[in-house]
Amino acid sequence: MNIKQAKDYIKNSVNLYLKKDEFGEYRVPVVRQRPIFLLGAPGIGKTAIMEQIAQELGIALVAYSMTHHTRQSALGLPFITQKTYGDKEYSVSEYTMSEIIASIYDTMEASGIREGILFLDEINCVSETLSPSMLQFLQYKVFGRHRVPEGWVIVTAGNPPEYNKSVREFDVVTMDRLKVLEVEPDYRIWKEYASERHIHSAITNYLDLKKEHFYCMEMTTKGRSYVTARGWEDLSQILYLYEEEQLPVEESLVGQYIRNDRVVKEFTAYYDLYNKYKKDYRIEEILQGQASVQAIARAKAAAFDERLSLLGMLLDRTQADMKEIMEQAAFLTDLRAPLKGIGAMADGAMVEQVIGQLDKQAEGRRKLLASQQTAGSLSDGDRKKHLKVIRFLEECRKELYVGDIAEGPAAFAFLKERYDAAVGRMKRDTEKVQGELHSLFAFVEEAFAEGNEMLILVTELTVNSFSARFIATFGSPDYQHHNKELMLSERSEDIRAKISELNI
Repeated sequence: MNIKQAKDYIKNSVNLYLKKDEFGEYRVPVVRQRPIFLLGAPGIGKTAIMEQIAQELGIALVAYSMTHHTRQSALGLPFITQKTYGDKEYSVSEYTMSEIIASIYDTMEASGIREGILFLDEINCVSETLSPSMLQFLQYKVFGRHRVPEGWVIVTAGNPPEYNKSVREFDVVTMDRLKVLEVEPDYRIWKEYASERHIHSAITNYLDLKKEHFYCMEMTTKGRSYVTARGWEDLSQILYLYEEEQLPVEESLVGQYIRNDRVVKEFTAYYDLYNKYKKDYRIEEILQGQASVQAIARAKAAAFDERLSLLGMLLDRTQADMKEIMEQAAFLTDLRAPLKGIGAMADGAMVEQVIGQLDKQAEGRRKLLASQQTAGSLSDGDRKKHLKVIRFLEECRKELYVGDIAEGPAAFAFLKERYDAAVGRMKRDTEKVQGELHSLFAFVEEAFAEGNEMLILVTELTVNSFSARFIATFGSPDYQHHNKELMLSERSEDIRAKISELNI
């Protein structure tokens, strides 16, 4: 299965394991809650999907790599205590709480979230001294003398033996206590993730042309050569920073993330070509509706790989702008509740009381942010939204504090004015992005009228969550027209195929 299918399966399993009956007891007893064992090549995204599941279910996540754990750290350290049996006192051995179990309790105390996922990576690389204890843990959720708290589901992961020399293959007795999911790399699925994470379009465009370079492992005379999804994502982040600082991207940089000489050479060459396309076609002018005659003529005559690269650059810029708009809309929507609360108490109040409420709202938001971070259930979008709300409240507080407003109603009017100004900026930005989208469709119609580029454009706008939400919220006549046209075209082909089968 691919990583998306594994994510859906794990998410459903966690939901079922946490399902309770009318008495508040878990429907699946602890002893029957088989831990899930995610088996797949390194860098495929196993840890990433666990974070996504915790965020989507609103539960906590505690993650540990088992490679560094000894018997003592996993099970706890022994100590001597005194116990009385009958009329005699004896010295007996007890154990301190496992570091892993203690981390769960720490997370529950700090976040207030009582249910979650304990994710143990590299589970098949545990030390020889710890291995016998894993059987008890996998069935009964017990490390040493201490049990994993109720409401915590165990998910484990590991690499196949061919990728890790430290792997110890589980015996039948151990495997019989696990739900095993074998995951294979799938570029199509990763590209959906890449679109959401704004992976550099030079990478996705290159991999569209060279899908076989998405993930590969091979032995060479120099040792093991490999390319992973993690490597591409890390490279994407550093590419953005290098571009900001206008630093040259060379093979030596790419090779730090992509450990395959042939792929490094080919991608670095493509990246140079990508930047040449960007400069030659003048992306900004196209999205402003000012595409030059030369750009249109060149696009019409271009080979498919050049067309695909150009379309990828245009989409990348437009979707990044759409993402910014949707994040701004989420922030402004979330800001309404605290402002409404302040408005309700502003009548008859003084500015000091309004400032106090701003402090209270900002502090409450900081605590929520810290709680979700501790629980491991904070998405990147929610983090940005919370930080923007906090910044707005703090900036308003500072201006009210140094200003000459004295009464509550005037203070609230100031807050509303600031809020309305932010809404106005978002509306102007939205109109600008709608213009970009119209210009993008117009360019593709003129330059690629006879090709499949329009289908690719509509498909990419549909599968990307930010562009899909932007179009659903603010509309796009161009998208609706072409989406309907393509659907009708597909339907006509289907009808013609069925008529052909009937030999009429």
